[in-house]
Amino acid sequence: MAEVKASLFCGVVAALLCSTALAFVEDLDETFKDTRVNDIWLVDFYAPWCGYCKKLEPIWFDVGAELKSSGSPVRVGKMDATAYSGMASEFGVRGYPTIKLLKGDLAFSYKGPRTKDDIVEFANRVAGPAVRALPSKQMFEHMMKRHDVLFVYVGADSPLKEKYNDVASELIVYTYFFSASEEALPESVSLSELPTVVVFKDGGHFTYDEYEDGSLSSWVNKERFQGYLQIDGFTLYELGETGEYNSYSFECFSFLKRINMRVAKEYREHFNRDFQFGHMDGNDYINSLIMGEVAVPSVIILNTSNEQYFLPSEPIETMEQLVQFISGVLNGSAQAYGGDGFIQRIKRVAFDAKSTIMSVFRSSPLLGCFLFGLPLGVISLMCYGICTAESDDGSEDMDALKREGLTDEEEEEEEEERQRAAELEGPAEEEEDVGEKAPEEKKTD
Repeated sequence: MAEVKASLFCGVVAALLCSTALAFVEDLDETFKDTRVNDIWLVDFYAPWCGYCKKLEPIWFDVGAELKSSGSPVRVGKMDATAYSGMASEFGVRGYPTIKLLKGDLAFSYKGPRTKDDIVEFANRVAGPAVRALPSKQMFEHMMKRHDVLFVYVGADSPLKEKYNDVASELIVYTYFFSASEEALPESVSLSELPTVVVFKDGGHFTYDEYEDGSLSSWVNKERFQGYLQIDGFTLYELGETGEYNSYSFECFSFLKRINMRVAKEYREHFNRDFQFGHMDGNDYINSLIMGEVAVPSVIILNTSNEQYFLPSEPIETMEQLVQFISGVLNGSAQAYGGDGFIQRIKRVAFDAKSTIMSVFRSSPLLGCFLFGLPLGVISLMCYGICTAESDDGSEDMDALKREGLTDEEEEEEEEERQRAAELEGPAEEEEDVGEKAPEEKKTD
């Protein structure tokens, strides 16, 4: 009896928790377009049949609960994009699931990892002001401890500040933006001129130079990464938007990683504008990019703008060798592989198809045989049947002609015999005619 009561109690608690979680995420319909104007919404556009959407669903309920309990002004909802396809199209939904934060007339797309902490961080960052003020040194130091990369505008109102605000509104989906007076900066920071934009990262600070760094937006988009970082599939996708070279070392804690880190730090002034340094654990992901096998440990440079990659001609063992290799890529003397040409695209399609088939067979041989072996077997039987049917028909026609004595050779021989017979029989018939007429002629005479 006690066990029954305990199980009932657990069931009631689970039901209450489930209903509470559901209350944090609102189901949205066609009325959402008119009612959303005065609120900030974080919306998951999903499809009921989408496997990724189903995987995101429990995480999405946790996001709703976290934002609600923290007092965030962001309301969390979800919309069936297949049932309300017109409204989903208006918000620029092209795939499932799509996460967007809707703030007034603006819609910000989330492209980060689908974890609770990352989504909550995105919502809190984008929901607030594009540029946050740092009024004191204490607040400044507090923010430096919280963020690995910190962008700060320092100075009074100016055209540069207007550009900075525009860039912040554009790139707030990726990082925070702050403003401060010169008095709020740490004592160890000295700036040669004001106003300016400064990025604090990697234990130092670096200022924006309009003449050397180009547009402020491009500079921020590149500097929002640490000088040396862990690379995964998502980070590589983001780095691709910077359009620069990326130097990677493989196998964590290898000597190549230490060499790569030293080059990234000590040669920043030489390579920072063109290269991003980092490392990957293992080579599976990069193998799929270059359609080949990369040894571990090793160094590879990938040009994310055109999918070219560079491999050293000899193993890298010293920092000087790595610097020489990178310099060769910059001056064009290093051998480039891959690319995004027509032939490479065909190879990419073939490689992806092969990889898909092999992955299916590795994970489930029986399923692979059923998915690929059965259709190939059916096609083979059809081809065999077509070929054998044609040969059988030809042999049957030949047999019929032979039985009827109507083959081409026999017809020619028979025709020749008829002609010879006609030639031989012709004169005899004429003689018979003459012989028959003679008695009559005699009688007449």
